[in-house]
Amino acid sequence: MNQTNEIILIKISGEDKPGVTSSLTSIIAKYDATILDIGQADIHNSLSLGILFKSTQKDSGFILKELLFKASELGVSVRFNPISDEDYNKWVSMQGKNRYIVTLLGRNISAKLISSVSQVLALQGLNIDTITRLTGRVPLEEDALTKASVEMSVRGTPKDKQFLQSEFLRLSQELGYDISFQEDNLFRRNRRLICFDMDSTLIETEVIDELAERAGVGEQVRAITESAMRGEIDFCESFKQRVALLKGLDESVMEDIANNLPIMEGADRVLNILKKYGYKIAILSGGFTYFGNSLKKRFGVDYVYANELEIVDGKLTGRYLGDIVDGKRKAELLRLIAQIENLDLQQVIAVGDGANDLPMLNCAGLGIAFHAKPKVKENAKQSISSIGLDGVLYLLGFKDSYIEV
Repeated sequence: MNQTNEIILIKISGEDKPGVTSSLTSIIAKYDATILDIGQADIHNSLSLGILFKSTQKDSGFILKELLFKASELGVSVRFNPISDEDYNKWVSMQGKNRYIVTLLGRNISAKLISSVSQVLALQGLNIDTITRLTGRVPLEEDALTKASVEMSVRGTPKDKQFLQSEFLRLSQELGYDISFQEDNLFRRNRRLICFDMDSTLIETEVIDELAERAGVGEQVRAITESAMRGEIDFCESFKQRVALLKGLDESVMEDIANNLPIMEGADRVLNILKKYGYKIAILSGGFTYFGNSLKKRFGVDYVYANELEIVDGKLTGRYLGDIVDGKRKAELLRLIAQIENLDLQQVIAVGDGANDLPMLNCAGLGIAFHAKPKVKENAKQSISSIGLDGVLYLLGFKDSYIEV
């Protein structure tokens, strides 16, 4: 004789302590019930546990009765909700919907940020399944290097993906946070190569400006840079003019600058952690190999492609060797390294701050504009402006609890 089954959702809340989950699930197990779904969260020692199970009508009454007694004994509250077969099947059918990850970054996480982001998601027809804190617990007394990150897993199909992303960009600018929206797919969890720009990304300075100051031509170099930014001359021409002004500078000056490069906040952490987890690391820079190789030795970088200054008798000649590494060349090099490493471009991350980084940012599966100008941020897939370079880790889904080094 077939017995009628029931589906019941139980929700437990109260002070978290060892043995709560074990004690309650052992009652369900005693009646050979089937767990259809389970989720548990702990916030400030406060437990929230949900269990969806199926049992026979004959057994369900005994299960609920025993759960009530055990919950009272443990000092937690329990609520029951019967679920119809229709509602359950509808819930199951939703699992095939598109999934996205929304990552929030900042020095802290404000209620206004959560409210604004969740409102945008709701208006786009997206449902938040889970919210997870990626960073460690935030101290009450924040300092300049405090960082916070929260990840939302959302389900559904956006009504207007482009509008959604523009709204997130607007909120980022208004509230001073970073908001990332990524498709949750296999590639996101299997990225293996990261390509960094160097100047103003891995290091806090533009090396050519440092060299120019030491050569006494700082103002002239800045004027050429500004002309290039106005679009009056292209990158390659500006590069040639600036390098020519460095003629006669002693190589010892380069060595001194290389030994004292100001490392970007979070750069050492992201490089060490990604190296530890098997990522290949490349520097693709419009700067100079001399300084890229210095970082390579320091951090174990796998590839360095930049511009090589000609040195004769210990002095710069004002010329360079080989092809200029501009934006187009960076994208070509990214593709080349991915091919060498036998990786799909979707498995590649690119990080940079300037307009000449956009080709490689748009070529990579995950392109991140780092502390970039508004125009670069608007044209990049993702951006980080509120915290240091280790914010990249949170866009990859890393949690502080298992990546501390």
